[in-house]
Amino acid sequence: MAVYHDEVEIEDFEYDEDTETYFYPCPCGDRFAITKEDLENGEEVATCPSCSLIVRVIYDKDEFMKGEVVPEPTSSTKELLKS
Repeated sequence: MAVYHDEVEIEDFEYDEDTETYFYPCPCGDRFAITKEDLENGEEVATCPSCSLIVRVIYDKDEFMKGEVVPEPTSSTKELLKS
Protein backbone atom coordinates (compact mmCIF):
# COMPACT_ATOMS: atom_id res chain seq x y z
CA MET A 1 0.00 0.00 0.00
CA ALA A 2 1.43 3.34 -1.05
CA VAL A 3 1.59 6.34 1.24
CA TYR A 4 0.75 9.45 -0.73
CA HIS A 5 2.19 12.85 0.12
CA ASP A 6 -1.06 14.37 -1.13
CA GLU A 7 -4.01 13.86 -3.48
CA VAL A 8 -4.12 16.41 -6.32
CA GLU A 9 -6.81 17.10 -8.94
CA ILE A 10 -5.60 16.77 -12.54
CA GLU A 11 -6.80 20.36 -13.12
CA ASP A 12 -4.10 21.57 -10.71
CA PHE A 13 -1.33 20.02 -12.81
CA GLU A 14 0.47 21.92 -15.58
CA TYR A 15 0.39 20.13 -18.96
CA ASP A 16 3.38 20.12 -21.35
CA GLU A 17 2.09 19.37 -24.86
CA ASP A 18 5.57 18.59 -26.23
CA THR A 19 6.22 15.75 -23.79
CA GLU A 20 2.52 14.96 -23.11
CA THR A 21 3.32 15.07 -19.41
CA TYR A 22 1.49 16.62 -16.46
CA PHE A 23 3.59 18.36 -13.77
CA TYR A 24 2.88 19.52 -10.23
CA PRO A 25 5.32 21.25 -7.82
CA CYS A 26 6.98 19.04 -5.22
CA PRO A 27 8.04 20.39 -1.79
CA CYS A 28 11.65 19.39 -2.58
CA GLY A 29 11.77 21.96 -5.39
CA ASP A 30 11.38 19.57 -8.32
CA ARG A 31 8.06 18.52 -9.89
CA PHE A 32 5.84 15.45 -9.72
CA ALA A 33 5.24 14.04 -13.20
CA ILE A 34 2.79 11.70 -14.87
CA THR A 35 2.37 11.15 -18.60
CA LYS A 36 -0.84 11.31 -20.59
CA GLU A 37 -0.26 7.67 -21.57
CA ASP A 38 -0.03 6.65 -17.90
CA LEU A 39 -3.35 8.38 -17.20
CA GLU A 40 -4.98 6.73 -20.22
CA ASN A 41 -3.85 3.38 -18.83
CA GLY A 42 -5.50 4.07 -15.48
CA GLU A 43 -2.33 5.00 -13.59
CA GLU A 44 -2.96 7.49 -10.80
CA VAL A 45 0.45 7.96 -9.16
CA ALA A 46 2.68 10.92 -10.04
CA THR A 47 6.28 10.60 -8.88
CA CYS A 48 9.01 13.11 -8.15
CA PRO A 49 12.33 12.29 -9.85
CA SER A 50 14.36 13.97 -7.06
CA CYS A 51 12.84 12.53 -3.89
CA SER A 52 10.71 9.63 -2.73
CA LEU A 53 7.39 11.51 -2.52
CA ILE A 54 4.40 10.47 -4.61
CA VAL A 55 0.97 12.02 -5.10
CA ARG A 56 -2.30 10.44 -6.10
CA VAL A 57 -3.81 12.09 -9.16
CA ILE A 58 -7.56 12.60 -8.90
CA TYR A 59 -9.23 12.46 -12.31
CA ASP A 60 -12.21 10.97 -14.09
CA LYS A 61 -10.78 8.37 -16.45
CA ASP A 62 -13.93 8.38 -18.59
CA GLU A 63 -13.77 12.16 -18.95
CA PHE A 64 -10.03 12.03 -19.58
CA MET A 65 -10.53 9.53 -22.41
CA LYS A 66 -13.34 11.62 -23.90
CA GLY A 67 -12.69 12.10 -27.61
CA GLU A 68 -10.13 9.31 -27.82
CA VAL A 69 -10.61 7.00 -30.77
CA VAL A 70 -10.14 3.30 -30.16
CA PRO A 71 -9.19 1.59 -33.40
CA GLU A 72 -11.25 -1.37 -34.53
CA PRO A 73 -9.35 -4.67 -34.35
CA THR A 74 -7.75 -5.74 -37.60
CA SER A 75 -8.79 -9.00 -39.24
CA SER A 76 -5.63 -10.72 -37.96
CA THR A 77 -6.45 -9.59 -34.42
CA LYS A 78 -10.01 -10.86 -34.80
CA GLU A 79 -8.66 -14.26 -35.88
CA LEU A 80 -6.40 -14.38 -32.80
CA LEU A 81 -9.36 -13.55 -30.56
CA LYS A 82 -11.37 -16.42 -32.03
CA SER A 83 -8.74 -19.04 -31.19
